[in-house]
Amino acid sequence: MSDTAVRTGSQRVSTRKILPPYITGQELVLVGVIAVLWVVLGFNTPAFLSAGSIGPLLVQVAPIAVIGVGMTFVIITAGIDVSVGSIVMVAAVITARSLVDFGLPFWPALLLSLVVGAALGALNGVLVAYGRVHAIIITFGTMNLFRFIGLQVFGSSTVNNMPPTFSVFGRGEAGSTLGVPHAFAIAVLITAVAWWYLRYTKGGRSLYAIGGNANAARLAGIKVQPRILAVYALTGLLAGLAACMTLAAGTSTLDQSVGSGRELQVIAAVVIGGTSIVGGRGSVVGTLLGALLVQSVTSGVVQLGWPTQLAFFFVGLFIVIAVGTDLIRERARRRS
Repeated sequence: MSDTAVRTGSQRVSTRKILPPYITGQELVLVGVIAVLWVVLGFNTPAFLSAGSIGPLLVQVAPIAVIGVGMTFVIITAGIDVSVGSIVMVAAVITARSLVDFGLPFWPALLLSLVVGAALGALNGVLVAYGRVHAIIITFGTMNLFRFIGLQVFGSSTVNNMPPTFSVFGRGEAGSTLGVPHAFAIAVLITAVAWWYLRYTKGGRSLYAIGGNANAARLAGIKVQPRILAVYALTGLLAGLAACMTLAAGTSTLDQSVGSGRELQVIAAVVIGGTSIVGGRGSVVGTLLGALLVQSVTSGVVQLGWPTQLAFFFVGLFIVIAVGTDLIRERARRRS
């Protein structure tokens, strides 16, 4: 790997040691775990490996992976955003209301959801970047604030009779091409762009530098606060896109549970994918694989007829293993 760096004047922040390899060991392990899991589930529930099962699974993976890309950026900078589920809720209900009340067509509705998500994410970014308060405190507060806003828009009732405006993100023939769900294809494309940005652009490498040592990055001339604001705004924008995918779930009714628990799924996918919770290291490809593993476990538990609580147990176990492994690696790296 070449010695890439961020440089301003005489200051230099090398990214040689913090950029991940093209394929990380964590990603290879995840591919193996997913393959074994799918084989086991295929033997026990043959329908699991059918097109009628894999297609919906990939549709469910897509919003987790899409938000996960933004969350990976956030955690690489040593931050976190626990408000993404509430952002999905607000963007989804405002967009759903616009579809029902004003008959908004696809592109304006999509733009509306993206703008709402980006605006809420940018609010998080301003407070985290300039408020000098830890991100988990800020986003825990905005999580509740955004949820209150969403509940007010719901008005203590569901949104009914939604048109199939976002069916292109859903299941069936309208939502897929050559058997590949459009939502999952978009998630893969976003992941590929994010991977390229992190590795081959100065801005992407700067995020690793910020997460590794924000003060050193600042001394090197990196505009730390604007970049932190940007990654939270990006995460909100991607949550707005995920909200549109959620509206394509195949039902014409939207209830107040939309977005609930989404932040836990996303953070689990990012951490399981190998992104260091302390910042400075991370992989969006690992996040995509982590999202696939999280949803595969959830779907597998349902198809096996096991109690749904077991899905939380298995995902929690994967998180503990991933975080423990990361901490061991971090200690070894500091000793070396």
